[in-house]
Amino acid sequence: MTPFGLFWLWSGAIWNVEYLVYGALIVSFGLSFLQAVAAILAANVFYALLGLASLQGPETGTTAFMVSRAPFGQNGNRLVALFNWVTQVGFEVEGLVLVVLVLEAMASRGGIVPGTAVKAVFIAGAALVQFVMPFLGHPTITKVLRYLSFLFIAVFCVMAALVAPHVDLATLRTHASWPVWTTAILLLVSAGGLGWTENGNDYSRYLPRSTPKAKTFWAVTLGTAIPSVLVELLGAAAYVVSPKVTAVTGVPSSFSSWFFWPFLALALLQLFAINTLDLYSSGVTLQALGLPVKRWGAVVIDTIVSSAVTAAVIFKGAFYSDLSGFLSYIVVWLAPWLAIVMTDWLLRRGRYDPEALATRRGGIYWRDGGVNWRALVALVLGMTATSLWINAQSFVPSYMSPLSSVTGGSDMSWVFGILVGGLTYWALWERRLGARAPFEAGGLR
Repeated sequence: MTPFGLFWLWSGAIWNVEYLVYGALIVSFGLSFLQAVAAILAANVFYALLGLASLQGPETGTTAFMVSRAPFGQNGNRLVALFNWVTQVGFEVEGLVLVVLVLEAMASRGGIVPGTAVKAVFIAGAALVQFVMPFLGHPTITKVLRYLSFLFIAVFCVMAALVAPHVDLATLRTHASWPVWTTAILLLVSAGGLGWTENGNDYSRYLPRSTPKAKTFWAVTLGTAIPSVLVELLGAAAYVVSPKVTAVTGVPSSFSSWFFWPFLALALLQLFAINTLDLYSSGVTLQALGLPVKRWGAVVIDTIVSSAVTAAVIFKGAFYSDLSGFLSYIVVWLAPWLAIVMTDWLLRRGRYDPEALATRRGGIYWRDGGVNWRALVALVLGMTATSLWINAQSFVPSYMSPLSSVTGGSDMSWVFGILVGGLTYWALWERRLGARAPFEAGGLR
């Protein structure tokens, strides 16, 4: 792969109807259009986190949760790998549910009432189609996402032309409070720059080791931030025209009637494409977890599990509330994990021993029985800090943290988790190894 190819791989994932919905959702929270613009611009700056979380791939030639063995140890890493697998399955479920909802809308437009049996067929069919591309592997994923991004850019221009003449900003005079604005930021960061960090090295590892870090960083950061900003801004503007845009199936009704079939047909392709990245990463995460399966076996396991959860979500009928809650809660582990991995990378000056990362037992990352307890302590404290400033009062399970309560319902969980997790790991690392930290065991390259 080249940095240019990595740029288009990520762009192909983010030029997606999901991000159109995210832009509309935050306006539905009560934000004015200008507040939504500010939230979108501020939140998408944090795609820089994904850029940073992609720098270890070319150096090590391995995936994000194999790199994660460096701070946590081979056995200690199993815990965060499990967290990540559950998170990836959650995003897979999001994509599958949206696919099923699109199929239901198509069936209804064609005069078919999607009852329980029809929905079950849609779920099974979507799962089977979703299975194909991750099974074919990285080269296929790269090419398909690039070509799909070109298609969606064209559709984006058409949508923008249809929306722009009808946007009347005077119709949306509400102004949300600062706490609500922070919740909007959380949703966008969780679905964007922070929420993709556990996938970064899974794709950057295909770059040559000699690739300049600046090229890797900017390829990933710009490849994600540019389409995310544009599509979310369009979603926010489209909400002004029609609140139906908060649902994927409501998007075509906000535009001209002829737009229904071409839009939903492309939306299906894009939803399958973005799910491919999650399926691929969850598969390699299962391998990092220590499950003795080949990549195709891991994809089969994920497909079965995500299909079962998708059925539960579809028949429960509260998808968008479940989605918002999911995006709120995953930061509890993800924010401190990212901080620990990036702090470890900085302290060791970007040097890893790829062979030791792949070793099942022993090596410089083995530590105490394969566990670096200092990293786990930092993780627990970071997760505790995250839980102290989270506002999930409107979701299931409902929870209002102490710091959210005293700040009017604000949600700065992800910031607090990053700070506490990273600083704790730094303090414990320095206490143990002092000035020799970057050259632990003399085995770092």
